[in-house]
Amino acid sequence: MINEFEILETMKMFSEQHLDIRTITMGISLFDCCASTPEESCQKIYDKILRCAGRLVEVGDAISKKYNVPIIHKRISVTPISIVAAASGAKDYTMFAKTLDRAAKECGVNFVGGFSALVQKGYTKSDEILINSIPEALASTDFVCSSINLASTRTGINMDAVRDMGRIIKLTAEATKDRDAIGCAKLVVFANAPEDNPFMAGAFLGPGEPECVINVGISGPGVVKHALETVKGEDLGVVAETIKKAAFKITRVGELVAREASERLGVPFGIIDLSLAPTPAVGDSVARLLEEFGLETCGTWGTTAALAMLNDAVKKGGTMASSFVGGLSGAFIPVSEDEGMIAAAKSGSLLLEKLEAMTCVCSVGLDMIAIPGDTPATTISGIIADEMALGTFNNKTTAVRLIPVPGKGVGDSVEFGGLLGMAPIMPVNTQSCSDFINRGGRIPAPIHSMRN
Repeated sequence: MINEFEILETMKMFSEQHLDIRTITMGISLFDCCASTPEESCQKIYDKILRCAGRLVEVGDAISKKYNVPIIHKRISVTPISIVAAASGAKDYTMFAKTLDRAAKECGVNFVGGFSALVQKGYTKSDEILINSIPEALASTDFVCSSINLASTRTGINMDAVRDMGRIIKLTAEATKDRDAIGCAKLVVFANAPEDNPFMAGAFLGPGEPECVINVGISGPGVVKHALETVKGEDLGVVAETIKKAAFKITRVGELVAREASERLGVPFGIIDLSLAPTPAVGDSVARLLEEFGLETCGTWGTTAALAMLNDAVKKGGTMASSFVGGLSGAFIPVSEDEGMIAAAKSGSLLLEKLEAMTCVCSVGLDMIAIPGDTPATTISGIIADEMALGTFNNKTTAVRLIPVPGKGVGDSVEFGGLLGMAPIMPVNTQSCSDFINRGGRIPAPIHSMRN
């Protein structure tokens, strides 16, 4: 049992070290919202989201007040819309995105995820419709997030989809160019996407998930950094143990919040996502946490090793604190959302190639990275292909959330505000990979996928 003493022990973490519950995410199955017309299906979707999530914000606020625990976001994830909309006969799924957005606003949540498709082995007609709808869908909504799974260790990499998503990202940037391409901040492509991820933009409720479920994402890089400040000069074994203890305490708070939200809403508790999610606030940075290991700046030699150790220690400590750990769980390295990453990118010590190396050992991948607006679609696809290969061949989740900002280049920056932060435009290798990308087809699954 979790007792209130454990919460009292962490009060200083909340008040001084930027600990928060990043999100309570309610997953809602929309399988029973399929219908023969888009109008009927959208009405069912709207009604069900309000029926299930109408009290989500109220309950989250009440728990936050009871324990004096900051709960930053309340979110909704749904069954991938490419599945739900397939029977509707619609030729464009923007209507479904607008329905999700309207329902999110009515419920008062911060984001809704699930304008998604799973295409790791190929397209259905519905998948193609959804993908082609993404630019308009994200341009005409405020809270909708979109994700596409392009690859998996069991199936390989759908290079047709990789090629197409480079084009879609460019179109989405153009469709939202009046807002510095913010549509791309709500669009992510995955390898090995988890079905229970509470974090945006990649949240959706997978086909193997319950009818309705509560998943909680925690945070706390500032807490871990503070803990490491107490062991300066100690060897890395001591550092690892210190991180594990801090992760244990953070996760116990998340477990308490998740179980209380589950009880109050009458919805099963799903998972705790252990991810260390940074914010633009000073003191809440994964980059600064890595520098506490002894690195002069994030991006220097040793950064990948430090990140690998951090990720492993967080998972070990968190897994001891909860029997139901899932989602992504580890450390996020989004450039725009991390004050230390922003500083390192501005100084030139953190380059795209180094970030790619770091994604081999972190929770996700190349995240919230602004690049020149004139970057070709095939170059974006090449970056995606590399990241899909890292995930597929290393049997881990990886992702790409790139923002090609129209009219801007290296030396410029974009400001999104809130948790999305600001991003310096990072340079991209300009050598062409178009002939490789335009081959299409499928990169076969690695040999270690044959585990049956």
